[in-house]
Parts: sequence; C-alpha cells; structure tokens
Amino acid sequence: MPALTIGFDLDMTLLDTRPGIRATHLALSAETGTYIDADLAVTRLGPPLTHELANWFPAEQVERAADRYRVLYREHAFAPTVPLPGALAAVGAVRAAGGRVAVITGKYEPNARLHLEHAEIPYDALVGDLWAETKGAALRELGAQVYVGDHLGDILGARAAGALAVGVTTGPYGAAELTAAGADVVLADLTAFPAWLAQYRATEV
Repeated sequence: MPALTIGFDLDMTLLDTRPGIRATHLALSAETGTYIDADLAVTRLGPPLTHELANWFPAEQVERAADRYRVLYREHAFAPTVPLPGALAAVGAVRAAGGRVAVITGKYEPNARLHLEHAEIPYDALVGDLWAETKGAALRELGAQVYVGDHLGDILGARAAGALAVGVTTGPYGAAELTAAGADVVLADLTAFPAWLAQYRATEV
C-alpha cells in the first residue's frame, strides 16, 4: 500500500477560527470605514477571502482590502482561535499510524502556517490559497487517500482528487447536505475520527 496520507481542511475542521476572523473583519471595517457584518461573515467560511470581501467593498478595492485584512489577521486572529474538539487527537492518530498529515486550505498560506504553530498542531505538508476542486491537485500531488473537511467545497476537492471524502458537521453544513454533495463518510466532529481511521486502515489492509 502507498504511505498513509490524510488531508485536513483548516477553518472549522481543525480550528474554530470564527472569533479571530470576526475580530479581523471588525478591525478592517473600523480602519476603512466600510461596514462589514462580521457575524454574518463568519457563517460563510470556506470560499476565498476575496469572495467575502466582495460583498462589502467595490470590485476595484477588494484586492487591496484583502491585503490589509491579511496583515490585520496576524494582530487579531491567533489568540482567540482554538482547536476544535478532537482535532489534536485526530492528527495524533494519523501520526501514530505512521501516516502523514497534509493541511489543504483556502486560507492565505503564511497565516495558515502561523495558525497551526500557535495551536501546536503538527503537520507534514501545508498548501494554502486553494478552494473546492482546486484542492484536488494538491491532494493528488501529496498522494492523499482521504480528505477531511466541513464544507461542500471540501467534498468537491476530495472527489476531484479521487480521495475518500470525509465530512464533519462542525461547519455550516449538516450530515444530509454533506452526503448529498458526495461525502463518503460523515462524522459529527473529529472526536470520532481516530476510531474511524482504525476501521478504515483495517479494511484497507
């Protein structure tokens, strides 16, 4: 068998980034004088940052706003962000099985790296700035057999890579929606992942 490689999404899969993202949107709003409904924005995590900012800024200002957001993010986002239930155990289970942990995220990669370091989540590979089907290329290149995520876009990424799609309901979608999008497995959260991984490995041997 090829070496075990498991991919994980970041926001609302491994980390609850909502408080930090909310704080960053509020800081950007205060600095630019542009209204941003930060509470609404954190319900729509998953797509690229520019998709969200396009709801609040004119098209010609979106890229500049995104650049400023990424700077402000480092001041406001890391301290309030915590691992979601089971995240550390899930990563640990992959490592204990001799596998590699690959984090594939839509987040700006340098900030994603700082998030993982702050949360003390070990990983073997990190690729940022990818969304939906574009995650598939990174998953294929890394040889990931499984991709775990909370968003319908994560399911699309797994399917594009030919990887097993594992959905978790810690994000904006429930089990029925993740299954309808093509998830092969749906878990309530990552606390169930180590047991699932043991079963998966047993059936793959």
